[in-house]
Amino acid sequence: MFVVVTLVSLCVQVYSTAYMHGDRRYTFFYAALSLFTGSMLNLVIADNLFQLLVGWELVGICSYLLIGHWWEEKENSSAAIKAFITTKTGDIPFLFGIFVLTFAAGTANMPAITAKAMHGSFAAGTLTAAALLLFGGAIGKSAQFPLHVWLPDAMAGPTPVSALIHAATMVAAGVYVVGRMFAVFAPSGHALAFVGTLGSITMLI
Repeated sequence: MFVVVTLVSLCVQVYSTAYMHGDRRYTFFYAALSLFTGSMLNLVIADNLFQLLVGWELVGICSYLLIGHWWEEKENSSAAIKAFITTKTGDIPFLFGIFVLTFAAGTANMPAITAKAMHGSFAAGTLTAAALLLFGGAIGKSAQFPLHVWLPDAMAGPTPVSALIHAATMVAAGVYVVGRMFAVFAPSGHALAFVGTLGSITMLI
């Protein structure tokens, strides 16, 4: 995932030199784009839930700045606000999911948590609650039903931003976290059924 993020970001940044040439906020655009990439890389390499949370939140903030880069146009500013509010709605259960896992495991270390989950150290109800809460964040970031409404409007931003959001950052972040923490999801049939159902609905709309 680290390689995918860096390669896609490199392509986007090279393309942006011509696409954004002459833009009066050219420097700000590149600063936000670089922070966006760095935040996603922080999320990818995190081995601690709170380090993961820092990268997760910074990705959301950077997406707001980049989608609304041309904020003078109402379409862009509205799209940025919509993306920010929608994804932050999903971040609320995500934060609670982190707290549930941290308190239940006695640590925020992700390898330790996944090891405990695989060895059956958690109560079934705790894992189900934690998995569903974490997936709440993925619903927002990865534009799953019913928090999918921000993604089409995000295309109003600069084209390189749309490419990076779809290919390597925002949309990929939720899927990555679910995959990384799949040991928490796997023992819970209810959580897996919910994830599968919501994914199927999203696929059809």
